[in-house]
Amino acid sequence: MGLLRSAVLAALIATPGAAAAASDPLLVIHGGAGVERGDLNADEERAARSALEAALRRGYEQLKAGRPALDAVTAAITLLEDDPTFNAGRGAVFTHDGRNELDSSLMDGATQRAGAVAGVSRVRNPILLARAVMEKSEHVMMVGEGAETFAREQGIELVDPSWFRTDRRWQQLQRALREEAAGQAHADLETARHFGTVGAVARDIQGRLAAGTSTGGMTNKRYGRVGDSPVIGAGTWADAECAVSGTGWGEFYIRAAAAHQICTRIAYLQESPARAGEEVINKRIPQMGGDGGAIVLDAKGRIGLPFNTQGMYRGWIGADGVPHVAIYAGEKLPLPPE
Repeated sequence: MGLLRSAVLAALIATPGAAAAASDPLLVIHGGAGVERGDLNADEERAARSALEAALRRGYEQLKAGRPALDAVTAAITLLEDDPTFNAGRGAVFTHDGRNELDSSLMDGATQRAGAVAGVSRVRNPILLARAVMEKSEHVMMVGEGAETFAREQGIELVDPSWFRTDRRWQQLQRALREEAAGQAHADLETARHFGTVGAVARDIQGRLAAGTSTGGMTNKRYGRVGDSPVIGAGTWADAECAVSGTGWGEFYIRAAAAHQICTRIAYLQESPARAGEEVINKRIPQMGGDGGAIVLDAKGRIGLPFNTQGMYRGWIGADGVPHVAIYAGEKLPLPPE
């Protein structure tokens, strides 16, 4: 396997024009799978599209300035964490006990360094803490109170837990509790429980890749449940050839090592991001009983946006600096030429 990976890398390096292609910066983001037509009124839909475009512009500013892919991913996700539209940071869903517990991870494809946090409830931007874990500690993952102690030591902003609360998410929990008590489990509620994450993948002007993911988790979760978003290889992965951020039913993404599996298919089977994403997200995950989506970017600048729900907040921005966004299935989203 090691020899094959070396051969793949050598082939990429030797390909004429590869260096020029790698100099074109790209940023791809998602705001979670599972959104359906009818979930948003006209004002909410406009706000969601505007937030996606703003996140793309924020991240692209970093790439245009020559900064590493990590900076673009962090900048885009920070903005999405602060927007109550999405299930990450402010606007995160509630646990069974009425708390917000946040998870996040970040990975640098060039160095294979990674950082992650889980179960934090006072960190305004968990993606910033995940990066601090990666850069300022010898660890990969920190959880709960220990992670927040580390955040305080590193000067990461802490907020009162009320910062994360929105009435929409609180009502989702109340509905879940009522239906749970009545022994009901409606499909639309299951969607609300299992989906909602933000993420970004980027390629900088030096061709380096990075990926990050952040989430509030699952409505009505309990017992210290942690999903795939902070698990390296499940919800987030980046290496020299591929970067992935996932959004979906986390238990299945963990069992499938979904993000890593997509990149493995790209490296060893020479599949495109679209094909590799299709095989893992739209075939393997549903076969196991789960669903969701992902964003995929490879070193050649090819993008994959697989999802098997009625919608996924998604978008990308490239060398022309124009953000392209979509929400629902069937929306045409032009992709960069391959």
